[in-house]
Amino acid sequence: MRILVANANTTEAITELCAASARAAASPGTEIIPATPRFGPAVIATRAENVIAGHALLTLLAGHAGAVDAVLLAVSHDTALEAARQLMPCPVVGMTEAACLTACLAGGRFGLATFGGTETYRERIAQHGLSGRLAGLIGVDATPQDAVRDPAGVALKLQDAIASLAGQGADSVVLGGAALAGMAPRLQPEAPVPLLDGIACGVRLLEMMVALGLPKPRLGSFAAPRGRVVGGVEAPLAALLRGG
Repeated sequence: MRILVANANTTEAITELCAASARAAASPGTEIIPATPRFGPAVIATRAENVIAGHALLTLLAGHAGAVDAVLLAVSHDTALEAARQLMPCPVVGMTEAACLTACLAGGRFGLATFGGTETYRERIAQHGLSGRLAGLIGVDATPQDAVRDPAGVALKLQDAIASLAGQGADSVVLGGAALAGMAPRLQPEAPVPLLDGIACGVRLLEMMVALGLPKPRLGSFAAPRGRVVGGVEAPLAALLRGG
């Protein structure tokens, strides 16, 4: 089984963190293929950057269509998830989607700790239909770049956030951020509740999806596009939109 771990920003160090976490979670025989887009934001921090990253991500995925068995979006905003799921001929899962869905199996309500602002995560959790299971959100005073440069310092800040979310009734806590991939084992011994790494959860869910062998829908909003004409995009993406 070949799983594409697709970053949506251009920071290679984050791609490498996600790939390492994916390989640690993967079953024997699962090959992890990391990929970074050719263009786009270094780190997504605004709505505008997220839209730009969506174009970059779909371009990246189109180049791997038919060559991988599944796709994990290694971006905590689950950037372009619905579009990618419609376009690609294989299962596609977002890392935050995967962690939040897994959290619902670990307890009643979950929390999410991330970097900086939290409103876009609140919106994304609502889009996944899980607002009623959310106990709280906390954004720590750190950046994804800090997590790459000083993981020990960021870990200390996250410990306080995790304890606070548990105090708010979270039965588990999602670590929201691609730059936090692989951080859960470092923090789990001190955490009062289970911690969920979206990359690890995503790999395991995709292994299940591939094993189930569900067909792609032929009707509805997630059926593959047919006959769409889009100018100025790279040839592989244009081909997926045409349906050929």
